[in-house]
Amino acid sequence: MMMKKTIWLWACLLAVVLLTVQVWASDADQTGKIQSTEDQPAFQYGSEWQTTTPEACGFDSEKLAEIPELIRSKNMGTTGLMIVVGGRVMYAFGDVEQVSYIASCRKSVLSMLYGKYVENGTIQLDETVGDLGIDDVGGLLPQEKLATVRDLISARSGCYHPASNPGGIPEGKVLERGVTEHGTKFVYNNWDFNVAGTVFEMKTKKSIYEAFDADLAKPLMLQDWELSRHKRTGDASKSIHLAYHFHLSTRDMAKLGELMLRNGKWNGEQLIPAEWIRESTSPVTPFPDGGGYGYLWWLESYAQFPDASRGAFSAYGMYGQRISVFPALDMVVAHKSAGNKKHPTRGSDYKALIRLILSAYEGPIRTETE
Repeated sequence: MMMKKTIWLWACLLAVVLLTVQVWASDADQTGKIQSTEDQPAFQYGSEWQTTTPEACGFDSEKLAEIPELIRSKNMGTTGLMIVVGGRVMYAFGDVEQVSYIASCRKSVLSMLYGKYVENGTIQLDETVGDLGIDDVGGLLPQEKLATVRDLISARSGCYHPASNPGGIPEGKVLERGVTEHGTKFVYNNWDFNVAGTVFEMKTKKSIYEAFDADLAKPLMLQDWELSRHKRTGDASKSIHLAYHFHLSTRDMAKLGELMLRNGKWNGEQLIPAEWIRESTSPVTPFPDGGGYGYLWWLESYAQFPDASRGAFSAYGMYGQRISVFPALDMVVAHKSAGNKKHPTRGSDYKALIRLILSAYEGPIRTETE
């Protein structure tokens, strides 16, 4: 009798263990990730991406199969698209290895580089342009020299000096200088962003590209990055603060987004301070639609999908260059287009693509405590 009771107890215990494992595995499959400490995947990233399936991530593969038709019907000019969920590639379209111009996504890359040097005190966000001895062609006005580094990286300097490269303030449009107090008004102006690049190089005594190579490209094992092809460019007769353009592949852009999603930690190494990521992706300038602008990052809001888009943010580049991060879905979307006027990806078309992706999600939404 005692033997039968013992066998019965062991059988019950085994059943409980098996049920627990089954539920755990089901949850991991459904969300496309295994929850672990510090919000890190339970695997090591390598140079090559690991892959997964839509169903394993809680997505409807039939819905995602509509993506190529959406791209074709809207003539989006998409050259590469990668959707990463739970640290693995769930969907890819086009040539994700092709290297091309990422346009204004460069600004978000600079924000990533800033974090380490702000934390260690090398860069002081409240130093002013005047404190740093920065000037420009024709001279800056006394009021313009009051702009802080924080103002520069949030596009609120109040300085409307011409930039060395077009973008932001339309060419031919002249904003009156010396009338806007720094920190009071958001104006997307390449002068701010280029000077932020000058500040970085001045304070760190490194070129932006050398810092990117050492601080991000090597630890992330970017596959298509070439340091030698990069240099600052622009019309120095307009402004001595040149642009810092980048050329990256879709799959390497996705790694940058994944690093942001992981709060700056990669394979156990804190490449970007987590606090900097939280600060840089918080609204300095809120927009009426629920989005906004932080420190060189655009904050996203999709009214149809308020839970799925909660906390989302993106790097934006002309003609459809994008890195979008959706923490609530543990998801990164990297998108590249031909990068020209003939085949641009309009902002509205990219948002339609994102809405399609979000509509394909059928799993649970992550809470902020997960």
